[in-house]
Amino acid sequence: ILFLFWLVKLLEMAATATSSMRIATAKHCAFASRTVSKSSIAVFGNEINVASSRRLKSSCLISSTRPFYQSFTTDPVKFEKLVTKAMSESSEDKPFSGLTINLRGKRAFIAGIADDNGYGWAIAKSLAAAGAEILVGTWVPALNIFETSLRRGKFDDSRKLPDGSLMEIAKVYPLDAVYDTPEDVPESVKTNKRYAGASNWTVKEVAESVKQDFGTIDILVHSLANGPEVSKPLLETSRNGYLAAISASSYSFVSLLKHFVPIMNPGISLSQFYCSFVYLYCGRLGKVFLKGEFVTSKQRFCLKFSLAGDIAGGASVSLTYIASERIIPGYGGGMSSAKAALESDTQVLAFEAGRKHKIRVNTISAGPLGSRAAKAIGFIDMIINYSLENAPIQKELLAEEVGNTAAFLVSPLASAITGAVIYVDNGLNAMGVGVDSPAFADLDIPKDKQS
Repeated sequence: ILFLFWLVKLLEMAATATSSMRIATAKHCAFASRTVSKSSIAVFGNEINVASSRRLKSSCLISSTRPFYQSFTTDPVKFEKLVTKAMSESSEDKPFSGLTINLRGKRAFIAGIADDNGYGWAIAKSLAAAGAEILVGTWVPALNIFETSLRRGKFDDSRKLPDGSLMEIAKVYPLDAVYDTPEDVPESVKTNKRYAGASNWTVKEVAESVKQDFGTIDILVHSLANGPEVSKPLLETSRNGYLAAISASSYSFVSLLKHFVPIMNPGISLSQFYCSFVYLYCGRLGKVFLKGEFVTSKQRFCLKFSLAGDIAGGASVSLTYIASERIIPGYGGGMSSAKAALESDTQVLAFEAGRKHKIRVNTISAGPLGSRAAKAIGFIDMIINYSLENAPIQKELLAEEVGNTAAFLVSPLASAITGAVIYVDNGLNAMGVGVDSPAFADLDIPKDKQS
C-alpha cells in the first residue's frame, strides 16, 4: 500500500516537475536505462563530496570515478519500461545499439585456462568483449608456460576482440582446484618440481588473494576437468582413478563456489528495489534500509546497484558433456560419472546459492572441441566427425559459440535462468540415433555435402 501511495505521488510530481537532476558516472557501477547510455550512478541533490566518493568506491569497489554532470528537466517525465541495454564492444564512447550483452563493471574469475584454444579461453573472450574484467586461474604446472606465452605475445591473435582491441587479463593466479586448503596438499605435491616457486594456489588461498587484490567478483566460471584414467573403461577404472575424476571435475566446482560466494556481489530483492525506487524519486520515505545500511540523506544518496544487473545478482557457469546422460564409449575413468555429478550439483547449488546469496548457477553441455585438453581422450577427432554427420545443424562447433552462451547466462538477460543445463552442440543432444548408420541409407535424410 505504501509503495502504491508513493507511486501515485510520484506520478503527480512528475506531471509538474521542473527541477533538474544531475547524473554522475562511475567506471565500475553499471546502470542500465533508456536515458543513460553509459555505466552510471545517479546522484540526486547536492554534489558528491570527497567522503561520499570514498564510501562509493569502498562499497562498489570502484577503481576510479569520473563524474560528469548533465542537467535536464522532467517536463513531463516519460515513464518507460526498464530495458537492459547492452553491448559487446569495449569502447565506452560508442552508443548502445540494440539488445546485446553488457557486462561493464563486472569482474569474472575463470578457473581452468592454460592455453588459448579451449572453451575457458573462449568464455574469457566473450566476457571481455561484453565489458567484463577478466581474472584467470591456471593450473600450477602450466602457469609458467601460459604466462610466458601471454607476455611474449603468442596469444595476441587469439586475444583480438570484435572491436579490434586485445583482451586484457587483469591477473593470472596459480590454482590447483583439487586442493581446498594448504593442509590438504600432500608432501609429494609440495616438493614436486612443477609446483616449485608457486604459492597460495589452493582454492581457499586463491579466493583470499582475489579478495585482497580486487575485493569482489560478479562472475565465476568453472572450466576444468581431469580424469587420470579417462582412457580406461569404467569396469577397469580403479577407485583412486574414479575418485580423482570426481574430485577434479565436479567437486572442484562445489569448492570454488563455496570459497568464492563470500566475495561474489549478490543481487537485491524486489522489496529493496521498490523502496529504493520510491525513495529516489519521491524523497520522503525517511530512512530506507538498503543492503545493510540506513540511508538518511537524500543529498548524499546514490544507487549502489544497477537496476537490472544487480537484481539478477552474481552468476556462475560450469562446463559439462553429454556423456553425463548418454553412453559415450571411450569416455571412461569415471569422467561420465563426474559430469553427471556436476549437473546434479548444479541444481542443488542453484537452490542453495540462490536462496542464500541470490547467485545463479548454470552449466553448459558443450559439444566436442579439438582442444589440447580434449586430445587426452584419444578419439576426439572421431567424436567431432560423428557430430558433423549426425547433428541437426551440420557445421563445426566453434568455441566462441560456447563463450557467447556463457556471456548470456551470466548477464542480466538471463536473470531468471538458474539450475539449468544448456546444450551448445549443434543439437546433437536431441538425436536418438546416428543417421550416418547404414540402417538409414535408404531414407531420404537431408545431408550437407560438405560434412
